[in-house]
Amino acid sequence: MSSKGTAVKNLQKRLKELGFNPGLIDGDFGPGVQAALIAFQKSKGLLADGTAGPRTLAELGLEEDSNLPSVVNKVTATMVSKMFPYAPVDNIKKNLPSVLKALEDEKLGDKNMVIMALATIRAETSRFLPIDEGKSKYNTSPGGHPFDLYDNRADLGNKGNGDGDKFKGRGFVQLTGRSNYNKYSKALGIGTELVKNPDKANDPEIAAKILALFIKDKERRIKEALLDGDLRAARKLINGGSHGLAEFTEAYNIGNSLID
Repeated sequence: MSSKGTAVKNLQKRLKELGFNPGLIDGDFGPGVQAALIAFQKSKGLLADGTAGPRTLAELGLEEDSNLPSVVNKVTATMVSKMFPYAPVDNIKKNLPSVLKALEDEKLGDKNMVIMALATIRAETSRFLPIDEGKSKYNTSPGGHPFDLYDNRADLGNKGNGDGDKFKGRGFVQLTGRSNYNKYSKALGIGTELVKNPDKANDPEIAAKILALFIKDKERRIKEALLDGDLRAARKLINGGSHGLAEFTEAYNIGNSLID
């Protein structure tokens, strides 16, 4: 929406009708309009960015289409290769279409979410290829069997010996734990297939869909973090910590500069 004109005047009128006084109805998008718009957004549980985007305008009854503008068709393998300096271009060409389609299917084709997804992949698997989690001091005890520190993690839904290795991180987003394998298997409409056959989480198309669903679950909070310019918080919402933060940040900033 432009900063002046009839559309702004209609916005002002509608906000006032709903009890959010924007001040003078003059068709000028000033501080009073923005404050009223933010108050309205908060009242409706929308992202309170003070911007009259499609979702806000639809909630106001000023537009029918609430879909955010998609950048999916603008994203190329050449662009993404600059975000992934260590990835073979063939990996990007092979897997990028599945990732973009999965994001579009979940209505995550707007710039912020596309870059968020790609930066997440960079942090988890720099070669743009779904992979297994590697052993580390955080998941395997000294002298213990692989991923034994995950075996009895109730927060992951694991139930004892062997579950740690069976439900270790996999895919583009490193899906981890029996509970998550069960949750996202059902979300994909494949029953308990991922629980029975966890390696399927590394299938590129399934991995792309899991990534999109994982981000969709946290879309609002991610966008709030990005609105604050807090990439660490955005990364933590996906990873639970700051692992891969440097790679995530580098990829996000490059993507932000390349994708319109």
